[in-house]
Amino acid sequence: VQLQASGGGPVQAGGSLRLSCRLSGGTFSNYDMAWFRQAQGKEREHVGTISHSGDSTYYVHYPFDISRDNAKSTMYLQMNELKPDDTAVYYCAADRSKTWGSRRLTTYEYWGQGTEVTVSS
Repeated sequence: VQLQASGGGPVQAGGSLRLSCRLSGGTFSNYDMAWFRQAQGKEREHVGTISHSGDSTYYVHYPFDISRDNAKSTMYLQMNELKPDDTAVYYCAADRSKTWGSRRLTTYEYWGQGTEVTVSS
């Protein structure tokens, strides 16, 4: 299984970005999917999780939202009203066990390479 994250880049405060994460080498609908982020000098933190069916999300807060298109094997992170504190490398991750409700890094077996988001004031 491989995950490819994309869509990051520079953006001004108050702007929006949509990140994508495509899974290959496996059946996408078998995995709960999550976004994490890691700011420079800080620990990687959980942003939110979406269930394998797409019916439920966990922890993600407005003005961020997570969605998925199982037909395209792709998950999305819509980020609105971005702030400089949102600057980080964003990672997607996949959980085959469908643990649900976990924010721990160790829950997720597969990780993408990360896409960098830089929010300027």
